Amino acid sequence: MRNSEEGLRGRVAVVTGGASGIGLAISEAFSETGARVAIFDLDEEAGRRVASGLDGARAFQVDVSDSASVCAARDAVESDLGPIESWVNNAGISDPELARRVAAAGSVQGAGPGAIPTSSLRLVDDEMWSRMLRVHLDGTFFGTRAAAEVMAPRGRGTITNMASICGLVGCATAPHYSAAKGGILAFTKAVAKELAASGVRVNAIAPGHVETPLLTLGEAARRRLEEDTPAGRLGLPEEVAAAAVFLASERAGYFVGATLTPTGGLVTV
Repeated sequence: MRNSEEGLRGRVAVVTGGASGIGLAISEAFSETGARVAIFDLDEEAGRRVASGLDGARAFQVDVSDSASVCAARDAVESDLGPIESWVNNAGISDPELARRVAAAGSVQGAGPGAIPTSSLRLVDDEMWSRMLRVHLDGTFFGTRAAAEVMAPRGRGTITNMASICGLVGCATAPHYSAAKGGILAFTKAVAKELAASGVRVNAIAPGHVETPLLTLGEAARRRLEEDTPAGRLGLPEEVAAAAVFLASERAGYFVGATLTPTGGLVTV
């Protein structure tokens, strides 16, 4: 981590979804570099609890799917902590209800020659689809736009968007999540080309399967994932956080529109 902290000490970093899972690890990693961290989280109590343990950190209750909420928090950070230099769009959700529906439906629908494999597509209702895209894709768009509005006029800044292995290859039983994360990757490439001329670098991280509260697996499924991953294990939040700090550092100055893929070799691009 120490090799990647160059240029971050004293700067202001926003981390959305920064109170738990990968976001918590990113908040802690930025704080370790000496950056002042603004933790954006829907869970106000959790955000304040995390901020209280980090030097110079502040927590802000933010709904990333609401552009007004994002912009209001951005303005508060600029007023309270100073100019935002780094912004990580990390906030996300899983869909335990869809997992429950898939499990309840069984492995096939029907019986005999007409039986077909259960498809999660059949089980995703309109609200599930909309909510997943609102939080992940809309949230990334709102955050990137809000950050760019203050960074571009100053001619500097970094924006890092959290995608997923599901956005790279698609994950069965998670079509809406895969669509949202794939959209984040394409969005990142497009805006990175636009903002580079303004001195703002935009990149993405697409982690593999990481040990967080969002990853809800049975023991058998966990073993299969570990066996399928060349590294032989699931990832750690701290390993993803290291990538986020690197992309925000001056050492990553030539990374524009790139996607880092800490997947343990499960996907190589």
